[in-house]
Amino acid sequence: MNSKIRLMIVDDYPVVLSGLVAMFKNHPEIEVVGVASTGKKAVEQSLLLRPDVVLMNVAMPEMDGIEATRLIKKSLPETNVLMFSGQSGNDKVMPALNAGAIGYILKDASEPDLVAAIQQVARGEAWLHPSVIGHVLKQINGTEEQEGLIEKLTDRELDVLKFMARGYSNQDIARLMVVSTATVHSHVSRILAKLEVSSRTQAVIYAMRAGVVTAFDEDPSSSSN
Repeated sequence: MNSKIRLMIVDDYPVVLSGLVAMFKNHPEIEVVGVASTGKKAVEQSLLLRPDVVLMNVAMPEMDGIEATRLIKKSLPETNVLMFSGQSGNDKVMPALNAGAIGYILKDASEPDLVAAIQQVARGEAWLHPSVIGHVLKQINGTEEQEGLIEKLTDRELDVLKFMARGYSNQDIARLMVVSTATVHSHVSRILAKLEVSSRTQAVIYAMRAGVVTAFDEDPSSSSN
């Protein structure tokens, strides 16, 4: 668990690539194992290097980041993709998540936020920028079907889901709920199964569709402070 996060960076701007590579040299927990400047090269390099995380630019020549993500996830389901975009208010967010990305961060994010996002995505946990969540909500509508599946969740599982929606890791949730990390992992697994989804990001979006959580919910941890 203490091994470095193997990161591949994909962007069509050389200055962005070199800047990110230089930045991550200051973070020994992250090892940049490769870079790519097109979506096509990203797929080829991923198959060769098998990184833990791909930091994937959305708009690129030859093949965009969404199609590259779809192909990477098809061949390497264990590799997690964090989309890296200069825009939050476009129509790329939902297609990126549907393609298999579990995170979406903006290029104006701070260095600590970018590092935290990579660490969280490496654990298989979702990371969505707050403004991105807002746009996701605008693109999805509640349905009776979603509400029916949500009703399968226990109160405890709903609590876990609300923490997931706030971006908390399993370790954070365990600490706040005063249970073991293994217990939280079991809750998360049951949530995904009951909602018939394959990722934490999809579970949170599903809950938003059903109106159980919103981007503006009170932080669940505040009730214990």
